[in-house]
Amino acid sequence: MYAYGKSVVRDLIKNGVEIEKAYIYEQFPDKKLFLALQKLKINMEYCSKKELDRLVNGNHQGIIVSIPDYEFVGFDELVKDVDSNSLILLLDHLEDPHNLGAIVRTCEAAGVEGIIIPNKRSVDVNSTVMKVSAGALGNVKICLVANLNNAISRLKERGFWIVGTKMESPLSYADIDYDMPICLVIGNEGAGMSRLISESCDHIVSIPMYGKVNSLNASVAAGIMIYGVLEKRKK
Repeated sequence: MYAYGKSVVRDLIKNGVEIEKAYIYEQFPDKKLFLALQKLKINMEYCSKKELDRLVNGNHQGIIVSIPDYEFVGFDELVKDVDSNSLILLLDHLEDPHNLGAIVRTCEAAGVEGIIIPNKRSVDVNSTVMKVSAGALGNVKICLVANLNNAISRLKERGFWIVGTKMESPLSYADIDYDMPICLVIGNEGAGMSRLISESCDHIVSIPMYGKVNSLNASVAAGIMIYGVLEKRKK
């Protein structure tokens, strides 16, 4: 997969991620980063801006690198150390890589154990996710599953309580306790949680809205919920 942007490439180097090849703008101005790649003996190809634009759809800042595809973790690996503070996210067919990247960044900052996503009709882990996550992707476990409902059943067997999010729920996210293993469910950007996923939840909560706009971006909602859980656990 491709990763791009100066800060992302710096983080990859810092974290020791294998860089297979670098594509660099002919007049790339960051000599320090260039020398860091040169020191690692990375194969570098000089490109025009138009050539770089064809490789990725985003602000590459004159540098794109090829790295191994993201390695997903298995379900058992994700939930091998469950305790009352365990917290994971299940994303019900999110489609926007910017949302996934932002969620990954929040999960890394909050110490969330990992994320579960479906392998079909869902956003993939790609260069945009890598860019938006600002280097956090390498520190967050993501589990790819064939069936979300089966994953929920297995989570319940491991002691997880499933907390879904729905705008019209009368129950606020602040009204329940989280002193147990928790899986937060964030629904699709347009349709929200599917009916089957909703029926599998132990609780369905909402985030109180006080303005005129009656919805939140999926990544913003995930951030509020994650830190809401952490704050409740402190009390």
